[in-house]
Amino acid sequence: MSDPPQIGVGAGSGPMALDAIDRQIIALLHENARIPNVDLARAVGVSPSTCLARVRSLRERGVITRYTAEINPLALGFTLQALVSVRIRPGARHLMEQISDELRTQPEVAQLFFLGGSEDFLIHVRVRDSEHVRQFVLKNLSANPAVALTETNLVFEHHTALSAGLRTVL
Repeated sequence: MSDPPQIGVGAGSGPMALDAIDRQIIALLHENARIPNVDLARAVGVSPSTCLARVRSLRERGVITRYTAEINPLALGFTLQALVSVRIRPGARHLMEQISDELRTQPEVAQLFFLGGSEDFLIHVRVRDSEHVRQFVLKNLSANPAVALTETNLVFEHHTALSAGLRTVL
């Protein structure tokens, strides 16, 4: 599997040069990836062909890495979300990539973070109920001899910061 492109980073030279129009395009696509090109072009004040060329360039440079749909987990029967912290045993650190690859294939895993600090991974899971999260932890983590410790925290509310963080840099 190839490494993901460095988002917004040139070849070792720091952030890519993005002009005001590129930044507007990014912000609008971040809010609505399905916006028709003609509407996007109108919103940023360029012709549709210019807008299409700019979006294509942003994709080719690795600034835009994918388009996705956000799915309501409740609609799929996932009524509970949890954050599971994982610490790997010191003698098993060489297995971290393999563990990460295995965890990412699990249907319950919404997000997986590789951390620096006292914990090695933070796993955001979406599950049916508390028994489901318990089974996930037992099957995928506690049964793994490389795992030293897990800690599970239930999520009471989850909010996506639509563009708040992105707008500060754009």
